Amino acid sequence: MLAVFVPTLGAFVLPLMASAPRLRNALAFVFVLAALVGSLALVPTVLSGRTVDVRLNLPLGLNFVLHADGLAVFMAIVSSLLSTIIVLFSTGYIRHYDYQNEYYLMVVLFLGAMMGLVYAGNLILLYVFWEITAIASWRLIGFFREKQHVIRADKAFLVTVFGALAMLLGFVGVYVQTGSFDLEAIRTTLKAAPLGTLAVVLILAGILSKSATLPFHTWLPDAGVAPSPVTALLHAAVLVKIGVYVFARLFIVTFTITPECHTAILWVAAASALVSAGAAMIDTDLKRIIAYSTVSQIAFIFLGLASGTVIGIAGGLLYILMHGIAKGGLFLCAGIVEQNTHTKDIRQLGGLLKTMPITAIAFLFCALSVMGVPPFGGFFSKYMVLSGAVESGQWWIALVFVVGAFMTIVYLLRLFNMIFLGDLKKEAKEGSPVMVACVAVLAVLALVSGILISPSAEFARTAVQQMLGTGQ
Repeated sequence: MLAVFVPTLGAFVLPLMASAPRLRNALAFVFVLAALVGSLALVPTVLSGRTVDVRLNLPLGLNFVLHADGLAVFMAIVSSLLSTIIVLFSTGYIRHYDYQNEYYLMVVLFLGAMMGLVYAGNLILLYVFWEITAIASWRLIGFFREKQHVIRADKAFLVTVFGALAMLLGFVGVYVQTGSFDLEAIRTTLKAAPLGTLAVVLILAGILSKSATLPFHTWLPDAGVAPSPVTALLHAAVLVKIGVYVFARLFIVTFTITPECHTAILWVAAASALVSAGAAMIDTDLKRIIAYSTVSQIAFIFLGLASGTVIGIAGGLLYILMHGIAKGGLFLCAGIVEQNTHTKDIRQLGGLLKTMPITAIAFLFCALSVMGVPPFGGFFSKYMVLSGAVESGQWWIALVFVVGAFMTIVYLLRLFNMIFLGDLKKEAKEGSPVMVACVAVLAVLALVSGILISPSAEFARTAVQQMLGTGQ
């Protein structure tokens, strides 16, 4: 309850603090921190194999149900941890711009909606929070109010909302087949029989649109017009991870779908990984390149989850954490570069290692994690999802993703080389102390999360055991 309602309701207090911006910023930080603390408090319970439920029965099966298990708590901790760092970074970054009251309202509301979605135990409640994230992201992407920015925000809104409407129709199909919107009741009803194909396709349309997976991927690179803390929030920490979380919640924990559906999802993910990685190799816009990388890496998460194996699913969960840390760091570093050089064109950049050494090293550490270089955290998650694909007999798909992993190394090294190495083309300096501290923390986490992989791996393993019902 704390994790959901403090940020969701607290967000509407923030605009009232317009005359006291420091207090407003501090409250925004406290509200997102409350979500993190509330979720961390649930860790001992879920590690012991138990779950926590809050239920209010309402008419027509529209029950208010919050359900905390290993999967929900894992996702909540990842999202709230990264959001806390991003809000702290924002206090240095966003102070130069107008509309700050709306910015903090939407960022904190976004996290509150994410917490509600993660803990939702009812399909309709899940859908409501899903749509709140769409509204918040629409306002955040169009934050600067320029015509082209508003058009791209509208594009993101339309793609994800129409996908959500398709998903809602799929939920209606679930209700027709099971007579309930309650996830636990649906799980019991569909234990032996697969969900109808039409409902599966409709729900997947919503999931793929929100997670920016081929063919719905183009809105995410366009969203790079938003402030860099927003792109970090949307691309790395929260928004695109909603899709993979709901995939795990519905298609692993709740529904039974055919092996053919799993195989189709794997091939869609493989195509998405290659197409987006190819785009990242030729683009020249710093934030678009990182965004295309996000599309590609989300496909790796789908690879792990759709493999159906314990190591693959656990690897997919770890990938959510490791990618969130590293990609959040890359976007925040990009924000420092853009704000101090006034360009996102990598052809106009170079040599920034000389004047922005901390940002450069932080960028490199986060890039190495995304590449999957040991001992960074990204290595272990990438190894596990590929192992899961091989274990499930999907050799050809695993090979496609190996090619995608190689392409990741190429475009990220190209990016680092063109921005930070070579001759200095633009005079620039480091960002504010709080901004630099935030990217440094994420860089350290990218390394330490790999060196100390055991706690997060154990958490992921416990979550998978609960998801598959295999016990301790």
